[in-house]
Amino acid sequence: MAAAVSDGGAVAAGDPATAAAAAEILAAGGNAFDAALAALAAACIAEPILSGLGGGGFLLARPADGDPVLYDFFAQTPKAARADGEVDFRPILADFGPATQEFHIGLAAVATPGMVKGMFAVHRDLARLPIARIFEPAIRLARDGVALSAMQAYIIDVVKPIVLAHPLCAALFASPATPDRLVRAGDSFRWPALADTLEALARDGQRLFYEGEIAATIIAGCRDRGGHLTAADLSGYRVERRPPLARRYRGARILTNPPPSAGGVLIAFALALLEKRRFRSADRGGADHLAVLARVMRLTNRARIDSDLATDPEGAARRLGDPALLAAYRDQVKTAPRADRGTTHISVVDRAGNAASLTVSNGEGCGYMTGRAAGFMLNNMLGEEDINPRGFHNWPPDTRLSSMMAPTLVIGRRGGVTALGSGGSNRIRSAILQVLVNRLAFRLPLDRAVNAPRLHMEGDFLDVEAGPPDAAIAAAVAEAAGHKLWPAHNLFFGGVNAVHADADGTMTGLGDPRRGGAAVVV
Repeated sequence: MAAAVSDGGAVAAGDPATAAAAAEILAAGGNAFDAALAALAAACIAEPILSGLGGGGFLLARPADGDPVLYDFFAQTPKAARADGEVDFRPILADFGPATQEFHIGLAAVATPGMVKGMFAVHRDLARLPIARIFEPAIRLARDGVALSAMQAYIIDVVKPIVLAHPLCAALFASPATPDRLVRAGDSFRWPALADTLEALARDGQRLFYEGEIAATIIAGCRDRGGHLTAADLSGYRVERRPPLARRYRGARILTNPPPSAGGVLIAFALALLEKRRFRSADRGGADHLAVLARVMRLTNRARIDSDLATDPEGAARRLGDPALLAAYRDQVKTAPRADRGTTHISVVDRAGNAASLTVSNGEGCGYMTGRAAGFMLNNMLGEEDINPRGFHNWPPDTRLSSMMAPTLVIGRRGGVTALGSGGSNRIRSAILQVLVNRLAFRLPLDRAVNAPRLHMEGDFLDVEAGPPDAAIAAAVAEAAGHKLWPAHNLFFGGVNAVHADADGTMTGLGDPRRGGAAVVV
């Protein structure tokens, strides 16, 4: 864990090169939002499957001199769908070793990307430095190369069918030493076309992507190769600014992602169920603690369905906040017998009190390279089962997709602020929930709160990370119909990258080791 009294700030991110880009910008006089944008641009090269200009995400900002705001620049469904017989949409199997998972790629899997408009909106509203300076670390990485981490090399190998789906993509991800193989850990990964694209965006602005030369390449590719996106989809995309969803827990104010996204709503609901449950220090990691967590996760899964969260997120948020419904679910927490993907997260705080929590995704990528001479890969959000609850090809037109991504801020009673969030598909909500409980109910320091073993309940199936005593695991398992025990610090359980600033200027940060995270205090 990085810790210091800071004159600049602190950052935690999914890769050391991502964190270093943010730290460079903080040291150059940038604020937390400059640094978050620098880290996001760097993640497009250092974490090339998890982040990209063809994707989208959310930034929860707490300006020191203003109200908190959530920037929603996640993907939007196209305005109209092409006939099924005209589309490029196909399954691939991602190989995780002990298991495989089916994803869908092709240009018909592409939703309207919001990443670039989101970056420019945050820059326009909150940043201090010129965007050309903010992009400098990423441009340097893309031109000179970044040493690929073991985690990123593993992720590239998992989605091998995607990175080999297009000749330009296969050439990009080929090992410089042995071009007939994919890049491996330690290889220098270069992406000069991405550097060109970032330089062009810094010079010409977001219009290049949504109405100019880059837009033209996206539109032509979709028109000729079976995608849905048109000029109207790109030019009509809007960044949404929303008040964050707020909840009190153990004296702290929790701010998280509001509807239409689902993750923040479910975290807030779970915290409400736990609100009156008083854990003692001795309970941590024990049978009662784990059983209660498993039960709350099971009830949250049930409430997700009962409240119609998938199809009516704003109405569901109101229903899940209803005191009578909360009371009924709390009763089940007390009396019940013992018996739902590619993301990365960046957290930044600075000495002025600004805080940024940023979660982004490119899905796994659609397998198609576009932009200035293949400067990025488009997303495959319409091929994501998790965020297509009506089934593939049945998405509502021109609608912001929901997500489990839940960038979160914690405002403490004594003026401290914590920024945190996670990657990990449906495990995002359970990972963040457990770190919040560890910090606020058990008063653990940041490193122990993040590193503690986790569990996750999906439906009635429980996944448990090794570490707790056998009796505690047995108590949690009793709440489930089935279970699996995972090795300690497994990437399945998300990657919570978190930073904290005390009121006295002391800053700490931790990048979750489960996903190769890193933290820097400047």
